Amino acid sequence: MDIQQFQQQDIEILKEETLYQGFFQLKKIQFKHKLFAGGYSGVVTRELLVKGAASAVIAYDPIKDAVVLVEQIRIGAYQPDSAQSPWLLELIAGMVEEGENPAEVALRESEEEAGVQVQDLQHCLSVWDSPGGVLERIHLFVGKVDSTAAKGLHGLSEEDEDIRVHVVSREQAYQWVNEGKIDNSIAVLGLQWLQLNYKTISSFS
Repeated sequence: MDIQQFQQQDIEILKEETLYQGFFQLKKIQFKHKLFAGGYSGVVTRELLVKGAASAVIAYDPIKDAVVLVEQIRIGAYQPDSAQSPWLLELIAGMVEEGENPAEVALRESEEEAGVQVQDLQHCLSVWDSPGGVLERIHLFVGKVDSTAAKGLHGLSEEDEDIRVHVVSREQAYQWVNEGKIDNSIAVLGLQWLQLNYKTISSFS
């Protein structure tokens, strides 16, 4: 059964303008769309943060049953009145630039952010990140790594990156998800996927 009644052609873009162009792009879009009850909506106005696409890697060591995480500051997690740190534990990840392949980005970022080489890279799933106001497609991969090579500080100085690497047992990482210590969506999604699938990842045994 196909539960999705509408497709791309069922939206009519009336006006699109760029409000800001910087590290990301902010657009204002006016559109109409078909309604479930029939007919068309009125004019809907939305601001859209255009980020593009990103690749994230579950860097898993099946011998040690451990996962490589990275820690870095995220300005979106800075809340002056909160006791929670804006330095987040995350999966290795990076933006996919125009013309790049998401899998190639996953491999490159693994070396840049954690100093590890990924083998047997496999695509897990791709998801929209907050599509009510953000245009970003997340491509999640899993790859086999030697976690003993993951250590130290990494990141590109020209991109103002300051990244610390952690090697955490799979069980500990999943416990931190349940406890809310790991609370960014990509890491939560990836670690939940790993918990469900680590026994059956092809070629990892």
